[in-house]
Parts: sequence; C-alpha cells; structure tokens
Amino acid sequence: MKKVKLIILALAMLGLVSTSSTTVFAEGFAPGEGMYVGIFAAASAGVVQPKVTTQGKVQGANDTGPTSLVLGTLVRAGGMPGANIGGVFETTDGGVGLAGIEGGGWIGYGYKMGDLYAGLEGEMAAGDVDFKITSSVPVILSGSSADGGLVTITEAEATKEWTGGMFGRLGYYVNKDTLLAFRGGVLVSKFNVKTTGTNLNLEEDYYGGGPSIGASLESTITVIDPNLSVRMDTVYTDFLTASVFGLGSATGRNDNNRAGHDSEITGAALSARIGLQYSFFDVNSLF
Repeated sequence: MKKVKLIILALAMLGLVSTSSTTVFAEGFAPGEGMYVGIFAAASAGVVQPKVTTQGKVQGANDTGPTSLVLGTLVRAGGMPGANIGGVFETTDGGVGLAGIEGGGWIGYGYKMGDLYAGLEGEMAAGDVDFKITSSVPVILSGSSADGGLVTITEAEATKEWTGGMFGRLGYYVNKDTLLAFRGGVLVSKFNVKTTGTNLNLEEDYYGGGPSIGASLESTITVIDPNLSVRMDTVYTDFLTASVFGLGSATGRNDNNRAGHDSEITGAALSARIGLQYSFFDVNSLF
C-alpha cells in the first residue's frame, strides 16, 4: 500500500511538472530574452571624407638664383623648377556618399529583469554599399610621360564588402510583448577600393572600424510563434580616421616637408534594418 501511494505521488508530481512546462512553452520568451538568433535586411547610407596633404619640396643648396611663383611652383631663372609648394585638399562639409543594401544576422543572449532588459549581441552583414566616381577625361595621379611613371585613372570605386561587431544592450519592456532597447559597441568593416585607368588598374583591401550605437524595437508575433519576434533597428557607426597611402602595386610616399603626401579618410554610416528574431534557450533552465 505504501508503494502504491509513492507511485501515485510520483505520477502527480510528473503531471505537475509536465503542466508547468507546457505553460512555459505556451507563454514563450519575451522579445530578446534568452538565447536568440535572427536575420535582417538593411538599407545603408554613409559618407566618406578625404583629406590629402601634399608635401612641398624644399629648395636645394644648388637651387640658386631669382625665383618666381608659377602655378603653385617656385621657378628659378631659366624656367627650371625650384621648390614646390604643398597644400591641403579636404572636405569640411559633406563628402562622398555611400549607399546600398545589406543582409545579415544577429546572435545574442538577453536577460529579462521585470520591465528592464540587459543583453550581449554579435552581428555580421554583407552587401553592396559603395560609391563610384567616374571621369570622361583621364586624371593624372603621378609621374610624367617622359620618365614612364605616368598613372592615370578614369574611375574610382569603394565597396563595403562586410561588417561585423559586438554590442551590449540595455532596454525596457513597454509591455510583455514589446521591447525598446539601445545598444553600444564596435563595428569593423572590410572595404575594397579599386581604380580603373587608361594604362593601369589598381586594387586594395582596407579595414575600418569604430564605435557604433543603435536603437531597436522588438515585438512578439504571437499568432505565429510565441518565441518569434519582428525587430526594427537603426544603427550609426563612426569609422574614425585611417591613413591611406599606396593602392595595389602603387606604393605611397611621405617625406615630410620634401615630397609625397599624407592622405587620410574618415567616414560614418547609418543603417536601417528590419528582421525576424527567434528565442530558443534560457540558461536558467539548467538550474
């Protein structure tokens, strides 16, 4: 009789656990709660701002005689070049525009603390965000036709091939099915830069990264699955400033105050996303 009572008690406890599990599954996770994965599509735009400082060539000890300024170059008597004057080209307002479409995914873990939320997230995306500049007349970059060092271009293009990073997230549950969250972290991107010329094509990969911030709104799609959410994001990234010298086989040069150049670019991007996110595991279930 005692064994029968124990069996009945065990069956009752099993039924209680089964009922509780079914209830938890029916309710599902709150948006962003637990371990989640997601996919998104994005429209991205940005700006690239170049700054090029050309170095002047100091007049040598043997460069004597009267000089005059002709088209930015000091010319000695007899028409021979003396000292070259350097200068700065930069965009202080606006810049070169980037635009395109991206697609990618999220993976992260979030913790619901009443109405508050905290989490950690990583993402990767790829697309065709780029800019292209063309010229009907070849632009001379360097050298001269006399010494065979002439380099000309008719088209310059830069494409952001992929981007990825890590973020911390903080948020607030507007209601049990809607999460407003903010994130901050770092994004790194790979850029492919290439030029097309009349006598030489050049290509190089560059990597740029910097701080990134964003805001998202997530809402559960209960009619499909209590663990599925639709998510809308806006993300801003500052790519800071990077030095740029050679491109492909063309090597850069910077002899301060004598010859060459000091070139750098800075930029920023803004991305608007929409995607789907699915929560599937809570670490608390292990304890």
